[in-house]
Formats: sequence, C-alpha cells, structure tokens
Amino acid sequence: MSQQQPTTTTGQVGAVVVLAAGQGTRMRSRTPKVLHRLGGRSMLGHVLAAAAPLGAAQTVVVVGSGREAVEAHLAEVAPGAVPALQEQQLGSGHAAAVALDALPELAGAVLIVNGDAPLLRAATLADLVRAHADAGNLLTVLTARVADPTGLGRIVRDDAGGVTAIVEERDADAAQRAITEVNAGVYLGDARAVREALRRVGAANDQGEQYLTDVLGLLVADGERVGGHTAADAADTLGCNDQRELAARRRTLNDRVLDDLMRAGVVVVDPQTTWVDVTVEVAAEAVLHPGTQLLGTTSVGTGAEVGPDTTLVDTRVGEGATVLRSQCQQADVGPSATIGPFSYLRAGTRLARGAKVGAFVETKNVTVGEGSKIPHLSYVGDATIGAGSNIGAATVFVNYDGVAKHATTVGDHVRIGSDTMLVAPLTIGDGAYTAAGSVITSDVPPGAMAVARGKQRNVAGWVGRRRPGSPSAQAAAAAAGAASAPATDTPPEPSGPHPARTSDDDQQGQP
Repeated sequence: MSQQQPTTTTGQVGAVVVLAAGQGTRMRSRTPKVLHRLGGRSMLGHVLAAAAPLGAAQTVVVVGSGREAVEAHLAEVAPGAVPALQEQQLGSGHAAAVALDALPELAGAVLIVNGDAPLLRAATLADLVRAHADAGNLLTVLTARVADPTGLGRIVRDDAGGVTAIVEERDADAAQRAITEVNAGVYLGDARAVREALRRVGAANDQGEQYLTDVLGLLVADGERVGGHTAADAADTLGCNDQRELAARRRTLNDRVLDDLMRAGVVVVDPQTTWVDVTVEVAAEAVLHPGTQLLGTTSVGTGAEVGPDTTLVDTRVGEGATVLRSQCQQADVGPSATIGPFSYLRAGTRLARGAKVGAFVETKNVTVGEGSKIPHLSYVGDATIGAGSNIGAATVFVNYDGVAKHATTVGDHVRIGSDTMLVAPLTIGDGAYTAAGSVITSDVPPGAMAVARGKQRNVAGWVGRRRPGSPSAQAAAAAAGAASAPATDTPPEPSGPHPARTSDDDQQGQP
C-alpha cells in the first residue's frame, strides 16, 4: 500500500527483464536470495509489482540458483512471467543476454532490473521511462546519490553531464571511487541496441564476468545518446545482500507504509512497534496500538481498534470492531464485534455485528451470530451459533472423533451453561438452555433445559481418614469443632470388608 501510483506510461516498455539468478551466498540461507520476504512479498515480488504498472507485454525472469523454488514462486505471484535459465552465473551481462534470447522478436524498449531491489517503486520506474523518452536516449540508466558509495558501481559523467561509463568499485581508480553517484542496477534501452552491444561485452575484469554496465560504455563509444536519470529517493535503489541489509530494508519499507497510512488518517500510536504489509488496507480513523502486526490481505475498517500486541493474518476487521491482544488468521470480524484479550481466531471464523469473543477463547470454522457471546475460556470449532446466544465459560465444542470433524448448530437466544461439553454432531434449538457441567450428546429441542450430569454425593470424613494430619484435615477438624484426626460423624466400622466405602474412596483417586 506504500507503492505510489505513477501517471501512465503503459505501452512505452515492450518487455521487463528481472535478473534473479544469483546465489546470494551472503544471505547464509537455503532460501534463494530473491525469495526472502519483507512487507508481505518476496524481494522478487516487490520488483515485479513495481514494474507491473508499466504494462509491458512480456516479462522475463532470469533464474539460476534455486531455480525450482523461484519458478514455483513465479507461477504463484506472476503466472504470466517467463523464466529464462542461466545455467552458469557468468555475470549480469550474460544474464541479460539469456533473457533477450528468450525474446527474439522483441522491438522497442526493454527495462532490465535486478531482482533484489525490494524498495523500488512504480513511480520511480515511471519517472525513468518519461525521462528516457523526453531525452530521446538509446539507453538510460537509473542512478542514485548516496553518502557512502562503498561497494557500488560509480557513474562517470563528462563535463556536460552526460554519462560516459559505469565503473565497478573493484575496477575503479581513486578518483572514481570518490564519486557519490552510483548505479542503481536499472536500465531502460532499445532492445536491438542492447542485444547487439551484449554480443560485444567481454570479461576482462577482476571477476572475469560479463558486466551489463559495459553496454553503456560500448554505446557511448558508438556515439549513441546515453543518459542517466537520478532517483528522487535513493532508498528506492538499495539492494539487499545479507540478513542485516534485509532487516534494514524491512524497516524502511514499513516506515513508508505507516507514513502513507498516517497521512490518510490512520492513528498509529507507536510506529516503531507497528508492522503493516504493503498488501494490507486500513481505513481512516482506525487505531493501531503498539505491538500490532497486520499481515497478508488483512483489512481494517473505519474506527476499528487493533492491539496492543495483536497479529492479524488475512483477516477482515469491520468498522468499529475491537481486537485486543489476540491473534486472528483468515477470520472475518464483523462491525462492532469485540475480541480478546488473549484469544485465537483460526481459519473460517466469522463474527457477525456486535458478536463477542472474550478472553482465552479459541475458534475455528465457526459462525457467530449477531450479538452472541463466547466470553471466556472456551473452544468452539465447526459450529454455527445463532443470534443473541451466550456460551458459558469453559465450554468445549467436541467436534473431532479421531477420524472426522462434526458440526454443532446452536440456535438463537440459547444459553449454554458453564463447563458444558457439546458432543457433535448436535443441534441445540432456539431458546434452549443447558445446565452447567453437562455433557450433551443428543439434540436439545427449542426451549428445553438439557441436564446431563451425575448426581452429587458427599463421602463424609474422607479427608480425615485418607489425609490425616494434612492441612486440609486440620482445617476440616477445626471447622467441625474437633481437636484433630478423623471425623466422628460416621458410624463405627464393623469387621469385614466394606465394598461401598472402598468404592467411594476409589472414585476419589485413592489407590
């Protein structure tokens, strides 16, 4: 949601090429570099999203290291993109040539961009396209001005400001290393000219690789019109080579998202502890408290309050709803509904207007009707609850028999007593009640009271006999007005066995 929408440049770019074949060894991870995630997308996903508004007819992604995983990800997030295999990673120039080989009939402009630039924005690419067209360049490179250019390719310009070369730091002399304008790794040029220049790129450099940057120098030597466009925000051009840089890019991206939200009227109480994916939507006047994470396709309605210490994944929160210190995943929270604290709403949970899920409640695949309440300490799964009903504390919807899940239906204005087990499949009719402590295994008709519990009986003197001298025995004796020892309100024990008393003790767990 932080991606700025550019003015239209559709049709000015014939193809987009994303270079995503590198090993990324500095990430120290089995995950391919471009698949590391931030802000709700992979690095590659962010680059593809930035390029998408250009409306290019074709997109080619050069793959190599981790090919299978990258291609599978492409099929998910950009099924129209074509993977092109770079079997040996012989440099950026070689990767670009591989991509253009997959586009043999391409004419017009081609955009070439690195796949590890997750902060690149659509507006920045649109500006590059316009600058390229306005200048009438054969090739334009995106540049950035940075305070510390260490490790980056330097942009060399002539006295008139024209770009004459891009020099990698390892190949740069002292004067060139002092330059603070750097290559952003984004190129826009005529496809035929780039293709022909790539055929002439050599590998006479410190790495023995074919540099894409050398294309610029070759075109300059040919007398062609080559230029550089400087990004308005240097952060857009930042790459990502290790886990520290990835963390820094996450922070920058998140700051951008929150800044956009706050400008739009969202209240973010503590931006330092609030994380929101670029794919999330939050309406004006919503309040995000500290420790809030909004992930995936989550949406939050006007006036809703989320947090503190709350995580929502692919969840919709309606207008005026409240989610406090809880986790929700693939849930739908209706307007003015309330959740928490310390509850877990799992996939398929749907709360109607004004419904309540209180403290320490877990739900899954459940619909809770308007105004109904599950106040605390309950598990509700595979159920439909009507309007105006109340589920007492410590209620469990017993939905799984070890093989299959079964459904429970609770009608309107039902009262489920505390500590009730509802053993599915089951239907509780409208207006029915269940007695606290019941195990309900049969349907309850509308308006009935279901009672399913054993009759209570008290075994007198059990503590004094079985726990003599214990604090409990002493307290019982004091309450009975006795000095100590076993209670005396039972008749003397006759000789011989006493099956009834033995059974009572056994029921209390005495061996």
